[in-house]
Amino acid sequence: MKKISVLLVDDHTVVRQGLRALLNQEEDIDVVGEAENGRQALQMAAKTTPDVVLMDVVMPLMNGMEGTRQLLKSVPSAKVLVLSSYGDDDYVQQLTEVGASGYLTKQTAGDDLLLAIREVQKGNAFFSPAIAKRLRDRCRQAFVDGQPLKRTIQLTSRESEVLQLIAEGLPNKQIAGELGISIKTVEKHRQQLMNKLAIHDVAGLTRYAISKGVVEAPMAAPA
Repeated sequence: MKKISVLLVDDHTVVRQGLRALLNQEEDIDVVGEAENGRQALQMAAKTTPDVVLMDVVMPLMNGMEGTRQLLKSVPSAKVLVLSSYGDDDYVQQLTEVGASGYLTKQTAGDDLLLAIREVQKGNAFFSPAIAKRLRDRCRQAFVDGQPLKRTIQLTSRESEVLQLIAEGLPNKQIAGELGISIKTVEKHRQQLMNKLAIHDVAGLTRYAISKGVVEAPMAAPA
C-alpha cells in the first residue's frame, strides 16, 4: 500500500511535534518532512514531492498564503490543507483562491484531521464544519442577493513577499538581500503595493498586512 506522504509546515516546533506524533500512528500516512515557514516549505516540497502539505497561515519570512500559491506552482501534484488558529472568512477565502484544498482550525479533533488528509489526497475539498457552514451561507446569500462574492485585491507573488517583509519591519536593503533582488526593484514593488491598495505609508501597509493575516499583530507590552 502506497502511503500518503505529508509535509508539515508550522513555525511552532511543539505543533509540528504533536502533528508528527499523531500522524505516525497511522499505517497509511508518512510524514516526509517539516518546515517552519513558507520558504522552507518550497524547498522541502521540491525535495520530497508530498501528496499533502499541512500548512499554517501566519509564519515569518513567507506566510502560508504565499507559500501555498508558490508551492502549488512548483509541485502541482501536491494538495494543501490549511491548519490554522485563524478561521475567519477572509483567511478562508484568500487561501482557497490561491488553491488550498481544505481549511481546518487548530481546534479540530484529531480524527477529523486524519479524515481531511485522506479526503484532500483523493482530490476532494474538506473544511471544518463551522467553516463549511459559513461558506455555504455566504454563497447562498450571494445567490439570493444576486451579487457575486467579493474577491480580495490580487497581489503578485513578489508584491505579497515584499508586503510581508515591510510589515515585519525590514528596511529596503534587507528586503532586497532576503529576496535576491535590487533595492530599486524593492522600491518599485513598494510603490506598486501602495498604488494597488491606495495606502501611502509604511504604517498603513503594516496595518493592512495585519488585517489580512499576512503577519501577526505585535504583542502588547506588559504594563
